[in-house]
Amino acid sequence: LATLLALAAAPAGCLVAGVATMLLATLLALAAAPAGCLVAGDAEWWAFQPIRKPAPPVVKNVRWPRTPIDSFILAPLELHGIPPSPQAGRTKLLRRATFDLTGLPPTPQALEDFLADADPGAFDRVIERLLASPQYGERWGRHWMDVVRYADTAGDNADYPVPEARLYRDYIITAFNTDKPYDQFVREQLAGDILAREAPPGLRSEQIIATGFLALSRRYATAPFELMHLTIEDAIETTGRAFLGMTPRCARCHDHKYDPVTRADYYGMYGLFASTRFPYAGSEEFQSKNLPRTGFVPLVPEADAGRLLEQNRHRMEELRDQTARLAKEMKDGATNSPARRELEARFASLRLELKRRERSGAHPDLPVAYAVVEDKPVDQYIQVRGEPAEPGPVVPRCAPRFLPGGGPLKIPPGGSGRREFAEWLTNPANPLTARVMVNRIWQHHFGKGLVTTPSNFGLRSEPPTHPELLDFLARSFVESGWSVKAMHRLILRSAAWQQEDAPPTPIDPGNRWYGRFERQRLDAEAIRDAMLLVSGRLDDSPPGPHPFPPVEEWHWTQHNPFKALYDSNHRSVYLMRQRLQRHPFLALFDAPDANTSTDVRTSANVPSQALYLMNNPFVRDQAEAFATRLAAGSTSLEAGVRQGVLLAWGRPASAAEAGHGGDYIQRFEDSARREGLDESTARRAAWMSYARVLLTANEFLYVD
Repeated sequence: LATLLALAAAPAGCLVAGVATMLLATLLALAAAPAGCLVAGDAEWWAFQPIRKPAPPVVKNVRWPRTPIDSFILAPLELHGIPPSPQAGRTKLLRRATFDLTGLPPTPQALEDFLADADPGAFDRVIERLLASPQYGERWGRHWMDVVRYADTAGDNADYPVPEARLYRDYIITAFNTDKPYDQFVREQLAGDILAREAPPGLRSEQIIATGFLALSRRYATAPFELMHLTIEDAIETTGRAFLGMTPRCARCHDHKYDPVTRADYYGMYGLFASTRFPYAGSEEFQSKNLPRTGFVPLVPEADAGRLLEQNRHRMEELRDQTARLAKEMKDGATNSPARRELEARFASLRLELKRRERSGAHPDLPVAYAVVEDKPVDQYIQVRGEPAEPGPVVPRCAPRFLPGGGPLKIPPGGSGRREFAEWLTNPANPLTARVMVNRIWQHHFGKGLVTTPSNFGLRSEPPTHPELLDFLARSFVESGWSVKAMHRLILRSAAWQQEDAPPTPIDPGNRWYGRFERQRLDAEAIRDAMLLVSGRLDDSPPGPHPFPPVEEWHWTQHNPFKALYDSNHRSVYLMRQRLQRHPFLALFDAPDANTSTDVRTSANVPSQALYLMNNPFVRDQAEAFATRLAAGSTSLEAGVRQGVLLAWGRPASAAEAGHGGDYIQRFEDSARREGLDESTARRAAWMSYARVLLTANEFLYVD
């Protein structure tokens, strides 16, 4: 303030004096504003403004743009004197597109077909083929699972498993594969149980399963629904980050320090989820107090579910009577007679069935989902300092008031308000929902978003590098019917995305203006899946349930929590993910923590990764299978090397690479023989060594 006062006292007409006077007036005005006031600067923040659809800017190099995206990219490049990079070659484009859309490398046949297709629409056909493949949903479903903190366990202090969580995982994958309109995708995850009341039979189960988004809110402590306010906080925070690009958790104890989200807004949203019944998957008291799983939602019509549940109740009564009678017979009968052994076996069988039925909380033949349903509606009181035991004023259920249409929701009697909130969220007038999603799509194609904080569009975020482009994409997204695949087509056809991965320029070393494509390391799932694919061991059949122990054997506690690792040759998206125990390979290569919503993964390059690639049995096994594949399918060393480079790196080997590779294998084999290995073993070891070189090279682990 002293500096500003001194600068303001500079001679009239001085530039610094004018600027200082303006800043000083602004600070004084802000300081005089009432506490919690939404100041003009907040209301005028770019993210809160209506989405426009600006016309692409005029550019000098009219031959470069292929889509409207390119004009928005080229205009600032020309302004800064940065020429765009040349178009990448066909082999590079195919590998880039295939990893982008499916998370897998291209096959040699796909490369051969693309290189042989001279038609101008050849690359468009590649895009359509990849978008139509089931691997597309597995790739982009995994991106969404990062954001919604997907896990197969509850997160309580014993981290009880949730076998039914995989239904939500599969819902996500199917939604991307079928190009479910994004606005519908959002509504189903927040209010699918309500929408299911009006849905045709084929859609009912799908919409109920979609609410796994809320059901997967993290559980805490030991008892059922203990610290439930923290579970609801997780639901609010993940909803805000995933769909609005906001961090409402900060308003739990006081008005948000940086964004115009008030405590009333927070507890208005809190009421939506406090009016919702969450399921209980089990916890330590599941064992110690014999508490059953509860709140799982049947996936059959209500009448059928009621009939099966009533059958289950009668069967459990029968089992209790039978076990009591058998226990009495064993007590009164002989000690070691064959009849007693028969009684004991029957007693154990009946007790096991009873325990399974009691703990599962449902009929064995009744399919259920880890989902939410409506509960008794309630407006929530403000929790003073975030403490549930210190109630403040009651606030109506609402959407954040600072956004268009925010405020109390028109909720029908008996409703939670989740459906009305979801409809507000997906209203095209909402300035955040479409912007946030198209920024995520852009991020996964370019390695960074136009807004570099994809789950935070608030006042502490960086403004978009290309605000008009962001709005153009958001408006196009809505006009396309909220089609995610339409956004892929628009981006991948652009000259901007098809640029070569050129070296950084002194003018723009960070590539802020997208004058080149940036090399990216494959994420953990893509590394593992690519190894499985090129080794010939990837299992692309539909995976079954995780092999969790049967429910009657669940006994975990906070001192002995659930911990398991289920190996599989299916794609990594199908691996069982825990909250308290991270998968060793995926965690090493920066897969996210499933306890919180993740918008940007780290991409570390650390020695432990190199040690893993050199020593871990998984990599060794893939290298061995890859080596067997190459040796068996090749007529010569050079032919095998060429096939290996084509499979692993997605391009033909050069003459020098083929020669050097064959020479390496021969020298390795000769050395192995001198060490005493027989001819067959030496040849296998040589091929395995070369296969490991291909699988651990930077060209395998990175996409140009």
